[in-house]
Amino acid sequence: MNLQSDDFELFGVPRRFAQDRAVLDARWKELQREAHPDRHAASGAAAQRQAMQWSVRINEAYQRIKDPMRRAAYLCELHGAPVRAEDNTAMPAAFLMQQMEWREALEEADSAAEVDALEAQVQQARRAALEHCAECIDTRQDYTAAAQQVRALMFIARFAQDIERRLDQLGQ
Repeated sequence: MNLQSDDFELFGVPRRFAQDRAVLDARWKELQREAHPDRHAASGAAAQRQAMQWSVRINEAYQRIKDPMRRAAYLCELHGAPVRAEDNTAMPAAFLMQQMEWREALEEADSAAEVDALEAQVQQARRAALEHCAECIDTRQDYTAAAQQVRALMFIARFAQDIERRLDQLGQ
């Protein structure tokens, strides 16, 4: 294992958006078994520290590549198109209008059924954005367009949290 490897190299999977979650899970378990500090107990403190570093590195990589949004952002970064969500909030007008409509609908929702219907719309938009990310990354290798989709996914994820809070307020 090499600490300098990117997450995909570390996990021995192709550097692409489409990933098999079962393969990632199995590889994570295998890597954790190899790096577990208890396996290196007889090797001394330095070996245990290194094993602990490996364990942390494996967990960080796993968290990043198992989540589709984080995986897309990571691929964009690896290909020179960082998401830069903190300083690049430009989004297409149609997307911003959709966000405003969702926010208004959430504010006006008086029942859990209305909020649930809105949540279904938001989940469909999330699936569509993830599909577009997959196309941008795996088919077109357009990492700039993929970065914009990741920013859209971040908006959608934040709004999904607002929906959850609203459902909590409604007692659901």
